[in-house]
Amino acid sequence: MSEAFYNAKNLTVSNGFVRNPNRYYLEEYFYQRPALNAVATAPLTNAEASHPDNTAIILARGLANRNFEVLGTNALCTFNPEGGIIITTAGADERQAIIAPHIDSNQSSWTSTKWGSDNQVEWECAIRLPAIDNQKVWAGLKLTNDQLLVTDPDQAFFKFQTDDDETDNNEAFTDFSKLHFIYSKAGTDYISQLPIKVAENTNYKLRISIDSSRYVRIFVNGVQYNITTTAGSTGGTTVTAGTTSSKQMEDNIDFIPYIGIEAGADAAEALHVFYQKMSRALPKNL
Repeated sequence: MSEAFYNAKNLTVSNGFVRNPNRYYLEEYFYQRPALNAVATAPLTNAEASHPDNTAIILARGLANRNFEVLGTNALCTFNPEGGIIITTAGADERQAIIAPHIDSNQSSWTSTKWGSDNQVEWECAIRLPAIDNQKVWAGLKLTNDQLLVTDPDQAFFKFQTDDDETDNNEAFTDFSKLHFIYSKAGTDYISQLPIKVAENTNYKLRISIDSSRYVRIFVNGVQYNITTTAGSTGGTTVTAGTTSSKQMEDNIDFIPYIGIEAGADAAEALHVFYQKMSRALPKNL
C-alpha cells in the first residue's frame, strides 16, 4: 500500500513494519551476536576491575547481544554476511540451537513486556535453511523453548521437520516436506499443513497475528493462510490460502518468542535468522 494510505490511517512505516501509535513495538536485527547466557552475565573473576584476568570477560560481555541469547549444548551463533545471524547445532543427533530472549530480571524488554493472548500481539521473523536434510525447525509464540507440540498447553508457532523420530510423543506429521502451523488451546492441539514445500536457500517471512478477540491469523511471505479448527495432535489438516482464523485462544496467556533448530542425525544443522519483530496494543485508558 502507498505511504499516503498509511498517513491517512495515522500509521507510519519503519523498516517495512507498519507502525500504529496505539501499539508498542520491538525489532531485533541482531546488530550484536547472541551468546550463551553465561557469557552475557559472567561475573568478573578478580576484585580489581582492570585486572588482566577480567579483560576477556569484559570484552565478551560487551560483544554479546543484550536482548537475546543462544541456547543448546555446544550451540553456535555467528554473524551472517548476508544479514542477521546463523545458529548452528553441535554435530550430534537431537542437539539444538535456539534463539531466546534473555529471561534474566530487568535484562530486556523482550521478556519484561507481557505478550499476552489478550494483548493483540503480532510477531514476525525471516528465516532461511541452507540445507534440507535432517532437522526440525520451529518459530513463534510458546511458553517454553521445546519444539514438541505436546509440551506447551497454549502456543502458536510454525514448524518444519524432515522426519519423525518422536512417535512416542504423538507427533507424526503426514508430509515432511511441508511447513506446518500449530496452535494449542488449554492442551488441545490444532495442526495446519500449509501448501508450502520448504526449500533450501529460500527466505520465509513468517507472521502471527492475534486479534482483540484472541483469534489467530497467519501469513507466510505476505500471503494469508487458513487455520484449521479440527483438533488432533497427529498428521495435520491440509489448508489453503484464505482468511479462516483459529479457534479463540485462552485468555491472559503470556507468550515468549522462540526460534530454533534441532539436528535429526549426527551432523550439524544451521538456520539463518535475519530479524524478529513483535508488537502489542497499548493498555486502554481507564
